[in-house]
Amino acid sequence: MVKNESVIHLEKLIQRTRRNTLGDLLTRTVSRYRDKLALVYNDRQVTYRELNDLVNRTANGLRKRGVKKGDRLAMYSKNNLDFVIVEFALARLGAVLIPINFMLKENDISYILNHAKAVGIFTEKPLMETIENVKTNEPLKYRFVLECEKDVSDRGWETVLDLQKDGSDEMVDEYIEDDELAHILYTSGTESNPKGVTLSHKSIISEYVSCIVDGDMSADDVLVHALPFYHSAQLHVFLGPSIYLGASGIILNEANPKTIMETIEKHKANQLFAPPTVWIAMLRHPDFDKHDLSTLQKCYYGAAIMPREIILELTERLPNARLYNFYGQTEVAPLATALKPEDQLRKLGSAGKPTLNVETKIVDDDGNEVPRGEIGEIVHRTPHAMLGYLDDPEKTAEAFKDGWFHSGDLGVMDEDGYITVVDRKKDIIISGGVNVASREVEEVIYKMDEVAEVAVIGVPDDYWIEAVTAIIILKDGKTLTEEQVIEFCNKELPKFKVPKKVFFTDSLPKNPSGKILKKDLREMYKNK
Repeated sequence: MVKNESVIHLEKLIQRTRRNTLGDLLTRTVSRYRDKLALVYNDRQVTYRELNDLVNRTANGLRKRGVKKGDRLAMYSKNNLDFVIVEFALARLGAVLIPINFMLKENDISYILNHAKAVGIFTEKPLMETIENVKTNEPLKYRFVLECEKDVSDRGWETVLDLQKDGSDEMVDEYIEDDELAHILYTSGTESNPKGVTLSHKSIISEYVSCIVDGDMSADDVLVHALPFYHSAQLHVFLGPSIYLGASGIILNEANPKTIMETIEKHKANQLFAPPTVWIAMLRHPDFDKHDLSTLQKCYYGAAIMPREIILELTERLPNARLYNFYGQTEVAPLATALKPEDQLRKLGSAGKPTLNVETKIVDDDGNEVPRGEIGEIVHRTPHAMLGYLDDPEKTAEAFKDGWFHSGDLGVMDEDGYITVVDRKKDIIISGGVNVASREVEEVIYKMDEVAEVAVIGVPDDYWIEAVTAIIILKDGKTLTEEQVIEFCNKELPKFKVPKKVFFTDSLPKNPSGKILKKDLREMYKNK
């Protein structure tokens, strides 16, 4: 049956009435908290009304330059206020945001821009030269600089301020459906080339609801955004939910322990997220006890298990604080499970239970649920889940087989329904809270003429939680030092991927088919 125009028009009106996108999220918050402080960054601070006006001006400025629904624009920047403004401006237009790790080298950036078919990019002034040296299949049509008041047109760039001066604060109301693409986030996985995780407005906002409920978040929160927005954890577990609720956020452009503590004290912040490495660095800072951190009530960590001794120390030295462990991955936007404050010691090492909008089970290789207490793969059903891997139907089909999202993590569920992650099927190293693909590091080390064979693993470390570690077999007659390997890797890799430890050996443990047994290696080198 062919629908006539009036029916189609009515369906669009109904859809618009029922819609729930990232742009709508901000609109509703403004209606509730018009003059409440939304964000602080350095000497800039904006209320929700002012934030909304800046978002509309930016969106209208982009529209005047030709940016339209479906266009994909990248963000290569540290944290700042303009980052947030642009994120919501693109959402209002129906354009797609592609956050890029600001530590990546030019080749990695080039791959992402080409793979995503990006038509434009936003960056900050210190990073302009890096982008100018990036090679893309098609020239970037739009190039904008964040947090910049100087004219940069001589280098072929415009500023976000230019967009705002040229755009009105009239509400931008593009026709967008909830499950249309909003963000593409790149995850390294276990291969050299990263995969593009496609998240819709529905995926992201469903995840926000789980974060709010299971993280006990509220509009009264004052939180410090210290970890990078390019990563789904800070972007979608803390920034987004805080805007949704109408909380107040202070933006930092790096996770410096001293700065974090000063910020908590100055703004009387009650909420902070950081991986265990940052919490440990704060505790070990000589000025920890000099700062008034008594307002800190909600302390979140993720990406790695918090050592028991650190949990006890945080509890003792921050008596008003409650700890939450959040587990997940970018493909589920990224929250999947949460370990609540009352369970931190009772279920030490656990990733907790599935959050509000997540159903989780543990399965064997055939997709059958395993009995409680047995190890299997962690799989989820949730509206948080991605739409798929960008232009990769094979990996998408593998991830969604049997109608469940397959995490690639091995875990066990106890009799109470708490999940513990025991291993990763695909050898991801989580160092300092950031994913590192072992194969990528191995391929760089293999470029060294002296290397016959190498395996890269993560080993327990007091600071990094998992330290990137290379175990190398040298070619006959060749010599190499740990310092030389690290120096070589520093030229090829972002700092967080560079091995922190290097060992030399005569052999690597392998199975009958010749595959290196990394589980055995981790056991062998865990105390070295």
